[in-house]
Amino acid sequence: MTMSMWYYADADHARQGPIDAAELVRLRLQGRLAWDTLVWREGMTDWQPMRDFASELAQADDRAPALAGTAPLGAAGATVPPAGAAAATEPASPYSPPVASVTSHGTVVAGGEVVHAGFWKRFAAMVIDGMVTAAASWAIQIPLLLMAGAAGAIGGDLLGGGGPLAIVLLSYGVGFLVPLVYFAWMHSSASQASLGKLAVGIKVCRSSGERLGFWRAFWRYGAYFATVVFSFGLGGLVSALTTGLGQRKQALHDMICDTLVVDKWAFTDRPDLQRRELGAVTWVILVIGLGLLGLLLIGIVAAVAIPAMTG
Repeated sequence: MTMSMWYYADADHARQGPIDAAELVRLRLQGRLAWDTLVWREGMTDWQPMRDFASELAQADDRAPALAGTAPLGAAGATVPPAGAAAATEPASPYSPPVASVTSHGTVVAGGEVVHAGFWKRFAAMVIDGMVTAAASWAIQIPLLLMAGAAGAIGGDLLGGGGPLAIVLLSYGVGFLVPLVYFAWMHSSASQASLGKLAVGIKVCRSSGERLGFWRAFWRYGAYFATVVFSFGLGGLVSALTTGLGQRKQALHDMICDTLVVDKWAFTDRPDLQRRELGAVTWVILVIGLGLLGLLLIGIVAAVAIPAMTG
């Protein structure tokens, strides 16, 4: 019977081989290949993870017991705990059903490819987050403005007393504080993403891949607000250009706070799952968001043009 020759995809997704099954086993035991490494041999219709052939490869070398969970060697020659140990990531047996590797949530895995989120993904996330923060703000602002209106009606002058004016100013403060707390909380959470970013599959992290602390996330939104408001919108236009054309797709507030917006699988043990394309969800959000923006612009033009025409 002819021995099957194997090919595998390296870290750069380049094809390597051919090698025999025994050599493939040795590369795995040395830690140079992972269970998720894609492999192929004659007779297969497509590339598949090595873990799918654990039982077959276990018979290819006299060190097969190591594949069954008896202290395989790590990348540096150190002994890895058996599969029954809490830190193990290997299948308990080559004859058992394949299982996904287990890593600590939030662990930063450096060295892999990083797909940065560009302008359109960030814009789609902003559409959802804008709706969320607007709804939360209105839930507080509307009662405050009703109180101000009632107080003004009783006093005969809405701004005549300090109380109604304070309520109006407070409602503006709510419009700033709600998104500030929302983004600080969500971006520093385990998901590292707001609801909008979760929807389109992106997250916020430090340039090293680490999760943001609450106060860094807090000041990140503060920097965003300052660069947009105090520049009369010019900062927003600059950020749109840098997120669309910059190498790391950083907005001005990202540069100030040393943060990145990347694919949710960046800095993990599965960088191969990152997506450069927008995806169906992002497209749907963009259509809705741009449609609403178009209606708003039409409304503004109509509000200005109609009185002018009738006058």
